[in-house]
Amino acid sequence: QVQLVESGGGLVQAGGSLRLSCAASGRIFSNRFMGWFRQAPGKEREFVAAIIWGSGSTAYTDSVKDRFTVSRDNAKNTVYLQMNSLKPEDTAVYYCAAMARSGNYYDAGAYDYWGQGTQVTVSS
Repeated sequence: QVQLVESGGGLVQAGGSLRLSCAASGRIFSNRFMGWFRQAPGKEREFVAAIIWGSGSTAYTDSVKDRFTVSRDNAKNTVYLQMNSLKPEDTAVYYCAAMARSGNYYDAGAYDYWGQGTQVTVSS
């Protein structure tokens, strides 16, 4: 079992920055992805970024490349999402998720454990 707790959301003006944290406890799957997803009102949950605990390999959706950075601190069992140059369209509830099995990093259905989510609101 894995427990995930997100923090760091809030209200920020366009162009600003936020750093989200996802603290993981329980079993950590070092060769599996940890993902960040977001869901805006009335929209489906969408992939944002992912990282493999062990290797640190990362992946991003095109709309956040060069603005967002996903990283991890293995000693703290924590994954981060540094978000810069935020835009109003980044407004959403952000979730972190852990994958226990093999799967595609961009597929929400491939993740087995989810945090409760943290709200990010970007004002124009």
